[in-house]
Amino acid sequence: MRLVIADGSAVVRSILEQNMSKYTDVEITSLVSNGKKLLQTVEEVQTDVVLSGLDINDEAEKEAMNAVLFEKHIPVLLLSDIQDMPVRIGEMETIEKPKISAYTKEFFDSLVTRLRQVTSSLSTGCRTFSILCIGASTGGPSATSEVLQGLGKDFPIPILYAQHIDTGADKNMADWFSSVCHDIQIKLAENGEEAKAGFVYMAPADKHLVIDYVRPNGNPVLRLSDDEPERFLRPAVNKLFRSAARYYRNHCLALLLTGMGADGAEGCKEICDNGGWTIAEDKSTCAVFGMPAAAIALGGAKEVLPRPEISKRILELVGK
Repeated sequence: MRLVIADGSAVVRSILEQNMSKYTDVEITSLVSNGKKLLQTVEEVQTDVVLSGLDINDEAEKEAMNAVLFEKHIPVLLLSDIQDMPVRIGEMETIEKPKISAYTKEFFDSLVTRLRQVTSSLSTGCRTFSILCIGASTGGPSATSEVLQGLGKDFPIPILYAQHIDTGADKNMADWFSSVCHDIQIKLAENGEEAKAGFVYMAPADKHLVIDYVRPNGNPVLRLSDDEPERFLRPAVNKLFRSAARYYRNHCLALLLTGMGADGAEGCKEICDNGGWTIAEDKSTCAVFGMPAAAIALGGAKEVLPRPEISKRILELVGK
């Protein structure tokens, strides 16, 4: 998320910058000291969210904040001295501003969680998602099975899964998934089949899995491709993600899990550019923080979450 920090205290701005720059999904684009500079900044710099410690009892600061919220349509999380937080003031999320000595790691973990919630809720709005795509490599089977087990029964949209895998190992992997994920059905994708809700369609070894077209009912028809490997990979996560971005645009939800290299990063960026939503696995739970790191660096990760939080978040996004 691209973050602007606004606070009248240079000390507070410095503390916020030093601590929040440690979070991989936070990009601090500007530090400003008042509402006038904040307005100028959001007009010049692409901004996802504002973290403000400005005094909104001051009329000028209040007018600037209203302009950010209602004219620029940029969400604001307000650090406020008001007690009994968190509450809402109009459309502005608020959280209690601590004393200098209370800027702890726990506070910043909570703060970043709130910022993620603010940006994601306002960005996703009432959108419905029609497809979930998952990509993984090293450590992928364990990570994917954990996510799938957390989705429960009757998942409402089809799931397409591309995993880097050796030739001949795909059938055994699909069988293993079925043995550990009891609430959702996993199968190797077949050329020309219609993907349906409640099923996971896994790319076979040495075949690209892409969407051929979408039926009037919204379900994708799958195609297995012998196109050239992408960066020596077939199946390639990028191929799957790009096809989903093309056909589903802002109704596409994608998850990039642990893996070596950079496959999936460009596909994540294309999904984001088309209005879709992407989640990258956090470094803290990755076996190899390669593919998610590449997506984050490219600006292709709308959210970065540790593995235990991913299933719950997906269920929230699909309204289940």
